[in-house]
Amino acid sequence: MIEQVIDIPTRDGICDTFVVHPESGGPHPAVLMYQDGGGVREELRDMARRLASTGYYVLLPNLFYHSGVSDLGPIDLDTSSEWFQNVLRYSHALNTELVMSDTAAMLAFIDSQEAARKGAIGCFGYCMTGGYAVSAAARFADRIAATAAFCGTSMVTEDADSPHRTLGQIKGELYIGWAELDPYIPRETLETFDAALAESAARAEVEIYPAARHAFMFPTRYSYEKPHAERHWEQLHALFRRTLG
Repeated sequence: MIEQVIDIPTRDGICDTFVVHPESGGPHPAVLMYQDGGGVREELRDMARRLASTGYYVLLPNLFYHSGVSDLGPIDLDTSSEWFQNVLRYSHALNTELVMSDTAAMLAFIDSQEAARKGAIGCFGYCMTGGYAVSAAARFADRIAATAAFCGTSMVTEDADSPHRTLGQIKGELYIGWAELDPYIPRETLETFDAALAESAARAEVEIYPAARHAFMFPTRYSYEKPHAERHWEQLHALFRRTLG
């Protein structure tokens, strides 16, 4: 495996991006992995390595470069903790237009790399970036062939560019994974998203992981559940194998 941190120029500065891919057998299909609210850390880099080991060129950009930070440190879900307040601060500093601009920079970078296959790519996101993954699938519909969102917390908003309002623009395949016992995602969000999906022409699969809690796929979280986490990997691999090869 080859891995490196590459400073990728964007419209707004320099985005430090973890890039990992097999050493041989390329060029490999590219997959863009969006972080969760805890920032880019070894846990996420390990997940990127796991996906790359099956034959993909994986990019994990640090979206918090806009705020000059990356890894937010040990998780503390106490809402008054510094960690929790930083998650809110840095995630709220992002918006769809910023992340779509960053995504455009990632696509340009992919096109410049010999180890990355040109053409269709995949993308996926967790928690705060689930919605951004869906938005990217709509914004770059001719490029993104497969998208997954797990425990997405901003899939339905009041904004005109809310992810659920863009589903009809998506041309690729979509997979949505919800946790049944997720305190950050009200039932109304699932119902509104499902209704919007039904009205769109998007090719999508929606799955609710029974008795799963928010962030169930992250090994260092209190909510980690291996069977559900492995199911999430199974679905990701199947999605990208179908669409990217």
